[in-house]
Amino acid sequence: MTDEPNRRVHYREPRQARSAATLARVLQAAEELAASVGLEEMTITGVAARAGVAVGSIYRRFEGKEQLITALTERMLERREEYVADRLREAEPSLSGVMDAYAHALLQSFADSSTLFPELLRARGASAPDRGARAVTEIQRLLLDAATPYAGQIRRSDPQAALDTVARAVLGACFHTAVHPDRPVGEAALRRYADELGDMATGYLRTPDRRPAARA
Repeated sequence: MTDEPNRRVHYREPRQARSAATLARVLQAAEELAASVGLEEMTITGVAARAGVAVGSIYRRFEGKEQLITALTERMLERREEYVADRLREAEPSLSGVMDAYAHALLQSFADSSTLFPELLRARGASAPDRGARAVTEIQRLLLDAATPYAGQIRRSDPQAALDTVARAVLGACFHTAVHPDRPVGEAALRRYADELGDMATGYLRTPDRRPAARA
């Protein structure tokens, strides 16, 4: 799976702007290469060539391929969190506006690298679900914060629990769409599907709870 040499050096965070720029270039190259050939075929040598850096410069920062994949996973999750936060800040100031922004942001973030992201989570083993869970928690918090000013428009008996349900449902739908072979293709199809998810979420929040069935 890897072309790593025996020499391993612990990962070091960049302290200078030039080092940070090099790291960003390496991670971008790793993402592009993994997306085109898959994680199994991705090599440190290939990443170095694509990034235009020496192989040794990668090994001075990463112990090997596995640590590089971990950093790549972290980068993609952070990018999703930042993208969702930005879209929610720009949302139309209403409950439906927040739900639309949330659905569009999640669907687009998965569509950007639909095949690579699930592969990254599978490859990371036990560590990926933990980091993925933190990302889900952060995304749910972002939605809750953005929707709180419009809580008066929610007709469910427990608005916070309803928002949690919506956050999970939309996130699950977007992830499923990313890995499904018949997923929407093209900007217009993605936009329509995100609109439907936003409408579904808003409709649920504005619908009162089911009344208990009448007892005989």
